[in-house]
Amino acid sequence: MGVPKFYRWISERYPCLSEVVKEHQIPEFDNLYLDMNGIIHQCSHPNDEDVHFRISEEKIFADIFHYLEVLFRIIKPRKVFFMAVDGVAPRAKMNQQRGRRFRSAKEAEDKIKKALEKGEVLPSEARFDSNCITPGTDFMARLQEQLKYFVNSKLSTDNAWKGVNVYLSGHETPGEGEHKIMEFIRRENSEPGHDPNTRHCLYGLDADLMMLGLTSHEPHFSLLREEVRFGGKKNQKRITAPEETTFHLLHLSLFREYIDYEFSEVKNKISFEYDLERIIDDWILMGFLVGNDFIPHLPHLHINQDALPLLYRTYISVLPTLGGYLNENGHLNLGNFEKYLEKLSEFDREHFNEVFVDLKWFESKVGNKYLNEAAGLAAEEAHSKDARRKDPVRHDSLRLTTLDGGKDRVPGRGFEEDGEEEDMFEAEFRQYKRTYYMTKMGVEVVSDEFLANQALCYVEGIQWILHYYYHGVQSWSWYYPHHYAPFLSDVRNIAHLKLTFDMGKPFMPFQQLLGVLPAASKDLLPQSYRHLMTSENSSIIEYYPLDFKTDLNGKQQEWEAVVLIPFIDERCLLAAMEPYNDHMTKAEKARNRHTECAVYSYHAELDYPYTSTLPELFPSIMHCHVRVTSVPMDAWHVSLSHVGRSDNSSQLYFLGFPTLQHIRHKFYKKKHGVVVFQQSSRGENMMLEITRSKEEPVCGDVAALVLGCSVFVNWPHLEEARVTAVSDGESKFFLEEPAGVQKLYDRDSPPPTKVTYLSDREQKDWVKDVQGITEHFSKRKGIVVNETAVVLYAQLLTGRKYVPGQSGQVHLEKQWSKQIMPFAYQTIVKDIKAFDSSSTRFQTLEELFPPTTTVFMVGNPYYGAMGEVQESSDVIKEGRVWVVFTVPCEPPMEALIQNQHKYCVKYSPGYVLASRLGITSYLVSRFSGSIFVGRGSKKNPHGEQKANVGLNLKFNKKNEEVPGYTKRTEKEWLYSDAVEELMSEYLDRFSEVFDLVSRNSHDDVFYEDDIWPAEYENGAEKVKEITSWLKTHPVADVARASCDLQILDKAIVERIEEEVVKAKVKKSSEKVRVTVRPRLLFRPLEQQHGVVPDPDAEYHLFDRVVNVRESFSVPLGLRGTVIGIKAADREAEVLYEVVFDEEFAGGLTIRCAAGRGYRLPPCALINLSHGGRVEQGFHKLTAVVKPQPASSHQHNKGQLVGLNHSPRSPFISTQVGTGVETLQRRYTHTHSHRRAHHTHTHTHTHTYIYIYIFLPTCLQQTEFEELIANLKISKGNESAPAKEPTSQTEEPLSPQSFAMVGTSTHWLVLRYMARTHTHTHTHNLAYKTHTQVFKHNPTLSQGLLVYQVKLSSGLVVQGPQCQSENEAKEKAALFALQRLVSVVCVLPVSLCVSSFSFSFVMSIFDQCLHICRFSNPSLAVTKKRVSSVKKPQEFCNAAHKARNQAPGSEFPSHSQPSLSPTPSTPPKTTQAAGTPSTPQAPRQNPSGQGHTPSSASKRKHRKLAVNFEAAKVQE
Repeated sequence: MGVPKFYRWISERYPCLSEVVKEHQIPEFDNLYLDMNGIIHQCSHPNDEDVHFRISEEKIFADIFHYLEVLFRIIKPRKVFFMAVDGVAPRAKMNQQRGRRFRSAKEAEDKIKKALEKGEVLPSEARFDSNCITPGTDFMARLQEQLKYFVNSKLSTDNAWKGVNVYLSGHETPGEGEHKIMEFIRRENSEPGHDPNTRHCLYGLDADLMMLGLTSHEPHFSLLREEVRFGGKKNQKRITAPEETTFHLLHLSLFREYIDYEFSEVKNKISFEYDLERIIDDWILMGFLVGNDFIPHLPHLHINQDALPLLYRTYISVLPTLGGYLNENGHLNLGNFEKYLEKLSEFDREHFNEVFVDLKWFESKVGNKYLNEAAGLAAEEAHSKDARRKDPVRHDSLRLTTLDGGKDRVPGRGFEEDGEEEDMFEAEFRQYKRTYYMTKMGVEVVSDEFLANQALCYVEGIQWILHYYYHGVQSWSWYYPHHYAPFLSDVRNIAHLKLTFDMGKPFMPFQQLLGVLPAASKDLLPQSYRHLMTSENSSIIEYYPLDFKTDLNGKQQEWEAVVLIPFIDERCLLAAMEPYNDHMTKAEKARNRHTECAVYSYHAELDYPYTSTLPELFPSIMHCHVRVTSVPMDAWHVSLSHVGRSDNSSQLYFLGFPTLQHIRHKFYKKKHGVVVFQQSSRGENMMLEITRSKEEPVCGDVAALVLGCSVFVNWPHLEEARVTAVSDGESKFFLEEPAGVQKLYDRDSPPPTKVTYLSDREQKDWVKDVQGITEHFSKRKGIVVNETAVVLYAQLLTGRKYVPGQSGQVHLEKQWSKQIMPFAYQTIVKDIKAFDSSSTRFQTLEELFPPTTTVFMVGNPYYGAMGEVQESSDVIKEGRVWVVFTVPCEPPMEALIQNQHKYCVKYSPGYVLASRLGITSYLVSRFSGSIFVGRGSKKNPHGEQKANVGLNLKFNKKNEEVPGYTKRTEKEWLYSDAVEELMSEYLDRFSEVFDLVSRNSHDDVFYEDDIWPAEYENGAEKVKEITSWLKTHPVADVARASCDLQILDKAIVERIEEEVVKAKVKKSSEKVRVTVRPRLLFRPLEQQHGVVPDPDAEYHLFDRVVNVRESFSVPLGLRGTVIGIKAADREAEVLYEVVFDEEFAGGLTIRCAAGRGYRLPPCALINLSHGGRVEQGFHKLTAVVKPQPASSHQHNKGQLVGLNHSPRSPFISTQVGTGVETLQRRYTHTHSHRRAHHTHTHTHTHTYIYIYIFLPTCLQQTEFEELIANLKISKGNESAPAKEPTSQTEEPLSPQSFAMVGTSTHWLVLRYMARTHTHTHTHNLAYKTHTQVFKHNPTLSQGLLVYQVKLSSGLVVQGPQCQSENEAKEKAALFALQRLVSVVCVLPVSLCVSSFSFSFVMSIFDQCLHICRFSNPSLAVTKKRVSSVKKPQEFCNAAHKARNQAPGSEFPSHSQPSLSPTPSTPPKTTQAAGTPSTPQAPRQNPSGQGHTPSSASKRKHRKLAVNFEAAKVQE
């Protein structure tokens, strides 16, 4: 029962069963169990299709360790971590293992042979033989030693492991991994002091794990594994970063309730007590009938052909006629089971009836019947007579009456058809089954004795499996001796059988190796045994065929096929091995043994060195604190009378373990097309319909009940949320809170509430919210929510955070998401008693911040610096903590940000690429995607097999692109030069494909014979040639990326890495010791898991960040740079791609050096650049600009030229011509509506910027004129000899640099307006200047020049040393302006700047800002504060007044619209001076104030950390 069948069927039938979760949504568990073999296989041979793949043993061990660490960190077990490796399996399992290993060896051999035939050169290193993952091999012995080292290392060094008991049951302990786990759970369950609320997590989603979990009858049991995607690429390596991995969490608590619903109709039909635990036991038994690892499936019972619904319907119809259940706690009730099979056997006849109808039609055409029917009947009758004489009792008790013609009738058939027709049907049915047994099992005579033996073996198999699942192994030697199962109708008279088993002993490891390995893997055996597999004189050579057949037997996938190899005879095997047992070496004898499971636990008093066997990879442990205890092999055996019972009398709800309780609903089965796995389900879904309440909820009453309170949303997978608003589509009740407050209110202290009526636009949004909720519940969860009258708007719980209180106390406070989401009122749960284990561990500051604790600064100065807490007893009473911070040197990124366009991949639209290649745009579009080629011709297709010969560089439906090759914009796809080269090569190699596609543009599929019609051309070989060429091309190795992902190209990432290296060489870190307020410290804690350290931080590309999450792959405190941002619907699911400053174990390669990349959520990072922006008082915008066409000026007149960057930039103009509207829209302050006059028109030669700055009287006009004259810059409308660029190598200023520098200038203007707005006398002067191009070219002069500027005050300002005259003049003028700025003397100027010479003027303002910033006092921590002198409201009015006084004659006629609010609606602010701005809740307008049509505040405000007031020192 492979996962893609059983798991998918179950998940689609019960849609809420399997929950797709991210790492931060996984609940808390006590015990974590790992079935290790799946992890070992995944880390050692992730892709068997790649014959070139090679991997070292050391890499395998390291990957396994990383995998284990990841799972432990994600699940964080509280008590037990159980790692179980498969040991020697029972004989019943060995047959399946043997077939699987023979098949894998043959498939590997075939793939290598095909590769060599194609001329491929394979690596000289030996291929990893996955068959070595078998108990007793040298590989498994070395792995066991490394696992011991790993456990000792983690317990000794990782705090998260120290309170956990770690069980390691290795390959030397007999038993399958998952069954060794269940032995442990059964034993724990049988202990007198067992806690029934223990929370179990078993990693893996195989069908047998679902059944094993249900056999425990534990109420809190979940199965976890990575997301299963159907229809995608197979054999992809799953493990990447745990933060980006999507998990499936299957809750057995919900499974139990769904099973109850499935069979609920029998409650009122049965005469005995309805017991859900026994219903679940019977459900497990029915699952065995469709096949598993120990017995084959019954004929024609296939999961994908609705076998399971058939089993359930039969059970529901039969159970009322029985006196009890089928499965009595692992013991088969043979009488009841026989009645069930008898009813189920009607399926055999119904299935054959369909075949019979087809057969009759065929006979009418051919005129033939079974020729051997008479001969077959005669032989069977003669054989059965002999059998009756020999053993009449046994034969009669197991007589298969089906073969006695006429005794069994199809119900009702005799009344509808004449006797001759019925006799013919029975004869044909007998012959149909006889043919099955003769062809499948190779018997010549299908006698009653043969069928009786088949039935006995099958029933024995069912009972053995039940024992195995409920009580453990009851026989090591029993196995099902056939490749196929009998027909249901052939299993009769089994009620009186006595089924007993001989326990026996498990094989020794080498005995199992010889029993399951093919001859191709003989090197895994000791030398003394190898010849037994290959020598013609070996007595067991027949068991190792070099070639064998497989039989799909009704299945569809090759891996499901039956491997037809002989079963090994145990006695022959042991006899053949006996003479060579003494020839083993000492090391081999040490491997050939059984050992106990070991328990590892941390004990601080122990301290001893632990020597590593691979010191070059894993260093020895100098201080090991681990105690190892052995568990006897029979310690966990339970008696056959053990009964697993669910004891969940507590009404307590455990967070993360969903239940269908709490909301009244009804259930029914319906084909609803629920989408669980990327496409609509085809079968029936168990639908849940929420019952309508008798009275319709009133919005005001609901608001009084839940507003400001916590409720549970997303039923049945409940999550806690805080309600901020309630709306019925007409009115809206919402919390009227200060910005940033997230308080919970109780009934004693009602929340501050305000009511507003919704506008037409808001009413439409409300309707959309309701539709979205209804569709999500219906199409994903299979829940009908019915009519929604009231919608709640709430913030989900993100975690808990320690908050300092009064007198040095701390308390754990819930933290809520800033994102507000809608929820239907009828789907929320309130007033339930929920178990919350996040109890407060710390009560005081001394406990929260003891000495040596690692903390991070989330205030200025030293924002983001990692520090160590010092002894703080002298200042703790004052509410402070001594910390020593390490402040490393940060690499400069400004130059790289401004010049990033030089390193970005250049993209062009499809028509440009097409013109270069000489083909049509249609062909570029088609070939960059998928092109399917089928067999045969369009008129005569051969089958449905199709090959994809497209380049697969864009994926519209999945919204994915290939970085470096394709880029998606809002309107079109863009292509890089690499695509041109690739398509050009494709065109040269296979031009005939392009010819056919261009001639048949409307076709979805093209055909080989149409492309290569000539007789000498082999179309199939040509298609193989194309696919092979595409697979070997480097583009095949490039990972896709979401089009929603903002990324930096690989070339830029390389420059970032270079800057980091330079910064390390130049300066070292410094240490500072300061006292800090506790609220400005972030301590990495498990309780704060999911809490974002600084919720106000905004992330941009190029931002510098530091990892603040402990015990994860990225080392704590490691710094890096953001190179990608992946958006998500929930803010907690946003991921940032970061290239870190150093390589680390487990690091990914994301367009960067190996092992330096990783993807992290916001809760794992502190944004260093954000801290710098806050400290500087303005946002240094670092996002890049959206890709646009690099040519075609006529088609894109209003767009910036040569934009080849990220598609999610805020700097792209959405309208042509009036840049003033764009800037007005983009750079609006959140609360104060301040404006500066920015106007730019996009042309190919000039960019205009109008800047109004108000000149205080303290600055003389002549001084500025003199300064301009020194630079030979014209004033006013005078014409100046404009120098045109003479060198073609001079590049225009990049669009992103233009946007960034212009924005910086904007904030500069506002900043200095804030500083000078108290001056009452200003000169309303405006100058229009034209600046020449000044380019530095080091090749012009090798000498150094210095220029000076003399101000009117007599002060001489000397510029820096420069290599050219022009540059020296520029720098001297810059220094002079900086001097003027330092005395708060800012010039009024309106500039028209050539786009080729923009950098000089803009750098003046940028540098002025830097001078002002660094003129502040030193950044010592102090209590001193500087308050602002005027409120933002007053400042805004002053700016508006001064702006109105500016002369309008200096503006072009097209750029005069007012940028300020109209006088009738003056801008207001609800925020006190100095308070950071916080986004409001969606669509809330507490003030009820409207806006003028021209106001940009209708649009979503961009949050900017800009301080327009006097600077203040933060603690």
